[in-house]
Amino acid sequence: MNIEKALQDRSESKCELCSALENLAAYEVPPASNGGLDETILICAICTEQLEDPEKVEANHWRCLNDSMWSQVPAVQVVAWRMLTRLSSEGWPQDLLEMLYLDDELLAWAETTGEGKSVGGEAKHVDSNGVTLEAGDTVTLIKDLNVKGANFTAKRGTAVRGISLVQDNPEHIEGRVNGQRIVILTKFVKKTG
Repeated sequence: MNIEKALQDRSESKCELCSALENLAAYEVPPASNGGLDETILICAICTEQLEDPEKVEANHWRCLNDSMWSQVPAVQVVAWRMLTRLSSEGWPQDLLEMLYLDDELLAWAETTGEGKSVGGEAKHVDSNGVTLEAGDTVTLIKDLNVKGANFTAKRGTAVRGISLVQDNPEHIEGRVNGQRIVILTKFVKKTG
């Protein structure tokens, strides 16, 4: 049985990521050593294009991973992990990533492309517009935030000067608002100046 036929049988002639029925082709999950069935998935042209060109990724297309990440096919799990990791700044993929378990061998395979590792090994903090934040920057709040435990609301438009980055979480920064040092989600700020 050739690999294309085996893939169609395994996937019931559907994209193994988004369940599309048209323009299906075999995709070797890098780095494939032998191009065998275990290292190959059947996916549609849209998934292929977005996997190969990060500039063309449409985050909402990948909501399909909510279902396909539970596949019993290791190669599908690896691709799901890579895309969820690539999209983790969107918010919803982070929740799915926390549910997705890969054993050590699969995780090592998933990480071979460098997905999830930022340059220099440090997490990159970005504001709501995708602009990189650095320690000491000034940011502006883009929405009213209820500050838990401090009994006040940090108003939209408030400038937070001299922020510090939370090293182990790229979604958090720290700064002073109303004299209190608080943790702020990066998706609620924009860099100023």
